[in-house]
Amino acid sequence: MRIGIVGSGRIGGLIGTLWSRAGHEVLFSSRNPRNLVGLVEQAGGSARAGTPEQAIAFGDAVLLSVPFGALPEYGRTMSGAFGGKVVLDTSNPYPNRDGPMAEEVTRSGRGTGPYLREWFSGVRIVRAFNTVWDRTLEREAHRAAPRVGIPLASDDAEALRTAAALVTDAGFDPVVVGPLDRSREFDMGAPVYDTGMSGPEVRAALGLPAA
Repeated sequence: MRIGIVGSGRIGGLIGTLWSRAGHEVLFSSRNPRNLVGLVEQAGGSARAGTPEQAIAFGDAVLLSVPFGALPEYGRTMSGAFGGKVVLDTSNPYPNRDGPMAEEVTRSGRGTGPYLREWFSGVRIVRAFNTVWDRTLEREAHRAAPRVGIPLASDDAEALRTAAALVTDAGFDPVVVGPLDRSREFDMGAPVYDTGMSGPEVRAALGLPAA
């Protein structure tokens, strides 16, 4: 699969590298793609670098790994470009970094899902890879079962299937939680957040059936 990475920092760079090594075509992006030479070399395979706009155009799927505060602008300006692509959002709302809008989200009790639905209307967006720190992902990718669980939520069933396959290819256990409204169950501060739980442990904690 062709995958565009928008936000090639610790999470985006690491997950993109895992996908490249799994045989996917990956385009990492930056406003200055020359800064990504080392990452592209490390990722190997057919990985390349470009701008965020090029990454979105390139991918059948897009990993959106940017600060939460940037999401409304991406929704306003890029929703048309996302088209029928599957978009995986990894962000978390940090009020100290993202300002009042993040504070509103965290205080609402609704979770991030309804906001993503509003900002990315018509986009096949999936909440993914937001619960585990980059160091844990790097250390535990492709470990022997039971693998680290990655909760997923989306209103698009086919997008969830695609995201689950990509989680597996990255070396983790996809845990399909349900529609976007249920993303609050694994948002920042939830019991499964930042625990490094295995897939079976995440399912048990969220009351989901065993895989």
